[in-house]
Amino acid sequence: MSDLNVQFEQASKNVQNLSKKPDNDTLLKLYSLFKQGSAGDATGKRPGLTDFKGRAKYDAWAKLKGKSQDEAKQEYINLVEKLTG
Repeated sequence: MSDLNVQFEQASKNVQNLSKKPDNDTLLKLYSLFKQGSAGDATGKRPGLTDFKGRAKYDAWAKLKGKSQDEAKQEYINLVEKLTG
């Protein structure tokens, strides 16, 4: 496993132990970078109008279309380090 993948997995564990919950914008950024880094571009159908949370998460992920998985992983790692540091 590459060093980047090891750091990405560690960051995903570290984010579970944050001392305080980040604001909603930061949570969406974490979610979208994690999804882009682990799965690539957004797939599936956009959730319906009544699923506000699901739509926000899907839209945040879809905005990263075209960003490489490695680039998303590095941004995720950097953001988690900023939050935990």
